[in-house]
Amino acid sequence: MLLKTILNRLARHQSFVYGSAHWVGCDGRDALEIPLQPRANGRPRCSGCGQVRPGYDRLPPRRFQHVPLWGLAVFFLYAPRRVACPACGVKVEQLPWAEGKSRLTLAYQWFLAGWAKRLAWKEVAAVFHTSWSTVYRAVQVAVAWGLEHRSLAGIEAIGVDEVQWQKGHHYLTLVYQIDPGCRRLLYIGRERTAKSLLGFFRLLGPAGCRALRFVCSDMWQPYLKVIAKKAGQALHVLDRFHIMAKLNRAIDEVRRAEVKRLQQDGHEPVLKHARWCLLKRPENLNDEQVVKMGTLLKYNLQSVRAWLQREDFQRFWEYTSPTAAARFLKEWCARVMRSRLKPMQKVVRTLQRHEELILNWFRARGTISAGVVEGLNYNVKLTLRKAYGFQTETAIKTALYHRLGALPEPEIAHSFC
Repeated sequence: MLLKTILNRLARHQSFVYGSAHWVGCDGRDALEIPLQPRANGRPRCSGCGQVRPGYDRLPPRRFQHVPLWGLAVFFLYAPRRVACPACGVKVEQLPWAEGKSRLTLAYQWFLAGWAKRLAWKEVAAVFHTSWSTVYRAVQVAVAWGLEHRSLAGIEAIGVDEVQWQKGHHYLTLVYQIDPGCRRLLYIGRERTAKSLLGFFRLLGPAGCRALRFVCSDMWQPYLKVIAKKAGQALHVLDRFHIMAKLNRAIDEVRRAEVKRLQQDGHEPVLKHARWCLLKRPENLNDEQVVKMGTLLKYNLQSVRAWLQREDFQRFWEYTSPTAAARFLKEWCARVMRSRLKPMQKVVRTLQRHEELILNWFRARGTISAGVVEGLNYNVKLTLRKAYGFQTETAIKTALYHRLGALPEPEIAHSFC
């Protein structure tokens, strides 16, 4: 089968014909160069308005890199025509295989973008003998096309969270779709402010906001206010993970204070190497930690009392009735307030302020899973590691949308990866 036959099957361009391929050198490696010519009766289109216009002159030949074939670099060689457009002036013609001034074909850009989902961008650049910036521009093209053509209809459940993307207090607000049949990243906002989240609801529109049935978030106050205002009809569920994380932070705070106090009083450092014994669930402890925990339980320590209170709270999630769960929560809060452990009392006051939202977890049970948000957040962190080298917020957003946005792709004649 001739190479031109393959190209006409997979990369046919109306009004253009392929010439005979020939060997060329490229960075010390063999490559294929395939000339392109316009058909004799073909007229160029203006790249500004897209209309057929009379020719003006021709520019020197340009090379456009295409999808590699059998490990060989492939280049299209074409001398673009310029058109005399009455509306746009003198413009370079519109090329169906490339956009703008890019020297990569659209097929090659989608090829690189596809591999960039599977490998680190630096690895993709190394494998295909190109640069990191070339891979990045290919991903930008894929993300821009996907965001323009994606649909935001039919969204019923969303999860809201934030992720730290730089050292210091530099956050991004993330909104996910967490419907059972579709889990994807919908929106990235700068910082974790009310304005950031409002941007998502403006993107969704009034009809999309009214269609929401479930919203899952943490207890960050700016988020709570915006959700109550824009999606008040939705069942707002506070994320179980964040509630337990607050309890763990309180236990760790009690432990640190107690370690200092025992050291000042000259007591035996029984809490040394005990941090993860107290923070892990009992079933996740290794053998050494089980022994250490058994030793700690022999002492009347504040850290142990805080740990026992957290383990007692785990029973809260076993209830099926919101009424019974509310009764347990009230009794548990009263016991903790009598314990005089200030970090734990602080958590209790937080839970009391958000009691109704916490109880929504039972009302929505079996419909949405708040753990989906944390799973997506884990993939966010993996994506940031895989696409290391970012220094700008724009590049990070591009990487996250590309990996987690489930963005649509154009129909092509052949899938390369």
